[in-house]
Amino acid sequence: MEENSQALFEEQEFEMPSRPLETLKRMWDSVEEQHGRLLVVLVSVIFYTLLSILAPVYSAGIIDLLWEKIQEAVRGGQAFSVTWGSGGREICILLVVYGATSLFYGLQNFLMASFAERLSLKLRTDISQKLSRLPLSYFDGHQPGEIMSRTVNDLDKNAEALQTGLLKLFSAVGLVIGSLIMMFRFHVGLTMIFLVFMAFSLFSTKLFSAKTLEFAARRQQCVSRVTRQVEEAYSGRNIIKAFTQEENSSRDMHQVTEELAQASKWADFVTNAINPAIRLINRLGQVGIAVFAGKLLLEGSLSVGRFQAFFQYVYQAGEPLTEGAYMINSMQSALACVERVYQLLDEEEISPEPEKPERVEKARGLVEFEKVRFGYSPEKILMESISFRAKPGQKIAVVGSTGAGKTTLINLLMRFYEVNGGRILLDGIDTRKMTRGNLRENFGMVLQDTWLYQGTIAENIAYGKPEASREEIIAAAKAARVDFFVRTLPMGYDTVLQNEAENISVGQRQLLTIARVFLCDPPILILDEATSSVDTRTEMEIGKAMGSLMKNRTSFVIAHRLSTIVDADLILFMENGNIIEQGRHRELLEKGGAYAQLYNSQFA
Repeated sequence: MEENSQALFEEQEFEMPSRPLETLKRMWDSVEEQHGRLLVVLVSVIFYTLLSILAPVYSAGIIDLLWEKIQEAVRGGQAFSVTWGSGGREICILLVVYGATSLFYGLQNFLMASFAERLSLKLRTDISQKLSRLPLSYFDGHQPGEIMSRTVNDLDKNAEALQTGLLKLFSAVGLVIGSLIMMFRFHVGLTMIFLVFMAFSLFSTKLFSAKTLEFAARRQQCVSRVTRQVEEAYSGRNIIKAFTQEENSSRDMHQVTEELAQASKWADFVTNAINPAIRLINRLGQVGIAVFAGKLLLEGSLSVGRFQAFFQYVYQAGEPLTEGAYMINSMQSALACVERVYQLLDEEEISPEPEKPERVEKARGLVEFEKVRFGYSPEKILMESISFRAKPGQKIAVVGSTGAGKTTLINLLMRFYEVNGGRILLDGIDTRKMTRGNLRENFGMVLQDTWLYQGTIAENIAYGKPEASREEIIAAAKAARVDFFVRTLPMGYDTVLQNEAENISVGQRQLLTIARVFLCDPPILILDEATSSVDTRTEMEIGKAMGSLMKNRTSFVIAHRLSTIVDADLILFMENGNIIEQGRHRELLEKGGAYAQLYNSQFA
């Protein structure tokens, strides 16, 4: 009991559910198919509680019987023995009762563990499906760690609380009530002594628990700061060494670890101090009961069997009462965790797909923006009226300063965001009348920030076309000028990329993502600074390959280096979310406007 209490204390945080009843109802509805399992758990708890309450009474009769037989044997000068008729039968029955109690205890724990894990599995499945239906704006406003915490930590904490706290809460109610009833039947005075000391113990627990939780929360904050500092030191190790900031980094690390040590010292002290204090109070109560009960035993008003049975009830009632605060805190924390999960599941989703969608199997590449209006919120409109036309096979360059709206334009084209007004057409069809899957399968994207997952190089290249043959993968790699590099690796195309592909350079990662697009062979390309991470020579080789790839394909190129887009069929110059100039390179230079100023500044 004491070890469990300490563990619970160490894990508590200041978290309370804002709507506990509503959360409980949703949990109950979420496990509709497991209601039968919970019913079995409840029945098991009832039988376990009844047997736990009846066992001490029955054992009291056995002990009194054996004690009487022992006295008779002593008085008669005979050897004492236990036969089937003189206590053996009763002992066997008691063993069966204890065995049945253990059986019901094991059954309810198994079923509750199964229930908790099934609930976690369902909620994780719901979260996984929910994430695919959330708009991009949600991920823009939430850190990945927050979502991971809800998916992993919150659900693990909830499962643990259900398996321990809830089950203990179920059995505690019956054990406390039943034990107190039996204790009053045995002796009112002894029961009152027990209640006085238990009341004092509960008061002490409540008095110390708030302070304990405070120190535990402070330690958790320090742990978070240490974790963050370690992550920063690891991810920025090269920069730290380059600027010779090892000493400062070490000093910062020492500071946060020192804070953690201080917080842990006080948290451990209070946590470890409260348990002996409560244990002392309980022991004093037991001593008081023992002294009074011993007096009653000598007077003959209390038998030996009833004496030991009463102490069994003291333990059965005292343990749940002492752990009551911990169990309640655990359940409150679990409800708060589930509540956060439901908040994620209640987030606004992307608009539903059209009931009768129009489909484009292989787009010609005609893209039109007609008076498109967009803002990340209705109150703050970024784009007022965007209009342009990209003909099939044209190269469209989108330029402008950082934050001008270039990436937003592409996000609207891909329907990562929905327009507030106007429309975007693909081959004359409003993209909102198409499914998002059908729309996006006509596009290939190469972003500035590469994304490679843990798998072989071949698997990463074939990410958009898993059924591709090895010959197709190699052909795509050759087109992206990455085949030679791959063949220099020990395992070639079977080399496994791990730890965010840190075993290859940034430029090589970019080439692999370009090869991925080559393999998919989409009719429309989106290149967001696709060559920004490669050297000049590699950029020239990729440029040649891109020229071949973009032939007869509509291409949208976001570029900061204007030298790479002078051959574009249409240049869109954006500023503050709107297109302020559009035309070919020479036309825009002759106008002498914003594009010409930017171009001349790069070559001044």
